[in-house]
Amino acid sequence: MGLNSIKLASFVQILLAASLLPAATPYESVDPVRPQGRIDELVFANLARLGIEPAALSSDAVFLRRAFLDTIGTLPTAQEAQKFLADTNPAKRTQLIDNLLQREEFADCWGNKWSDILRVKAEFPINLWPNAAQAYQHWLRSAISANEPYDRFARELLTESGSNFRTPPVNFYRAMQNREPQGIAQTVALTFMGTRAEKWPAGQLAGMAPFFSRIGFKETNEWKEEIVHFDPSKPLIAEGKFPDGTSIRLGPADDPRVAFANWLTSPKNPWFARAVVNRVWFWLLGRGIVNEPDDLRPDNPPENPELLAYLERELIASHYDLKHIYRLILNSSTWQLAPVPRSDKPDAAAHFAYYPLRRLDAEVLIDALNQITGTNEKYSSAIPEPYTFMPDDQRAITLPDGSIGSSFLELFGRPSRDTGLESERNNRLTDAQRLHLLNSSQVLRKIEQGPKMQALMRRQRDPKELLAILYLSILSRYPTPDEGKVIAAHGQTATAKGQAAFVDLAWSLINSTEFLYRH
Repeated sequence: MGLNSIKLASFVQILLAASLLPAATPYESVDPVRPQGRIDELVFANLARLGIEPAALSSDAVFLRRAFLDTIGTLPTAQEAQKFLADTNPAKRTQLIDNLLQREEFADCWGNKWSDILRVKAEFPINLWPNAAQAYQHWLRSAISANEPYDRFARELLTESGSNFRTPPVNFYRAMQNREPQGIAQTVALTFMGTRAEKWPAGQLAGMAPFFSRIGFKETNEWKEEIVHFDPSKPLIAEGKFPDGTSIRLGPADDPRVAFANWLTSPKNPWFARAVVNRVWFWLLGRGIVNEPDDLRPDNPPENPELLAYLERELIASHYDLKHIYRLILNSSTWQLAPVPRSDKPDAAAHFAYYPLRRLDAEVLIDALNQITGTNEKYSSAIPEPYTFMPDDQRAITLPDGSIGSSFLELFGRPSRDTGLESERNNRLTDAQRLHLLNSSQVLRKIEQGPKMQALMRRQRDPKELLAILYLSILSRYPTPDEGKVIAAHGQTATAKGQAAFVDLAWSLINSTEFLYRH
């Protein structure tokens, strides 16, 4: 990067940092914040009680980018951004949410999240092996695409029997490092009850273990195939005790997994619906109503108990339709608040007074870079499948196996999928990540040589139009008048000095906090 590059980058960074100030930012709407439903009534009443002022409503550009990233894990294209920002329909936000919930990428995005929780990984230490991992991920994505009711989804994972290649849900029991009954019970509690059983009182986990004491694992003549099944030859433990303290007698011919699934998915269960709506809230708003989202326990109470209870009731009343919960949250003013706090109280974030800044997930970030530039990434699995290479146009968010990756995904905190804990994903921006984005030949090559960047630079167009398309592609908004003035004063617009100035500006925007973070 030359002197002009450094100056341009500095100017853009200063502008982006300055625009976080309350005065006339591109992140806030002039429309007043009004409750849109019961979620907002509960959140705003709690904020009023605590004396915390909520943020302003997000601008259309911020809403658009956030809706795409949070719902389908993908940036809007420049054309999509341009169309939405020009739309004067007052119902356009609701319409966009409905459209995004129906797009194929919705299943890609949420399939990736559930693959983390369910430990979809071929290699050590999970060792599903490639055929099983890919079958598992394809089943998972199909269930999300079909909006399978969550209680049925959980029941299939808990009670199915069959080949790990041909009955994908049985891989739930194989994707565990500890297949002893208590180890399985602990994983079930984490996955479906959002609780860490190692913190339970003595005896509670032991009482749950009998429900998983008659699971058999049988090899076949096919390499790496395994049959997971109810094995009546294993010793019968006649009594199982559910985590709520109630007991049940188990007969010799009974599959104890079914008894547990019946208890778990009952509308009266104190954990099942609560745990998953809390996860969804965490995924969309950066922290759970109970935080951490997989650490529900009596001494870790929800920040807003009425809100959590409301979402739990809504899930049950909708017959466990998770899209109903997404729709409620995404249409709320709470989720649509600007990322600029209007209160300096330290507990404002915990009570959802503004939308939290969060660095893009590793998969979303590399997919965004590739989308903007028209480039691809190489993904492979080295051990023990040295020839597992993915197609050139594979998006990171659709990778079917946690063992398939790249150095970029590893550097930017993609989870290892060893435990199913949310904390495995690390989205803190590190010095190494900053240096990679600022100095690596990988990122610069994408900007300089990417087909979309090349096509944009070759086309003869008005400099202001070129600048607008670049901003819409990277930040999903138009440049502010002040940004336009500074860029024009420094470089006589991005095209005046040819390709170098264009590359400098694109590089500056991609390295900005505004691009790297959900906001």
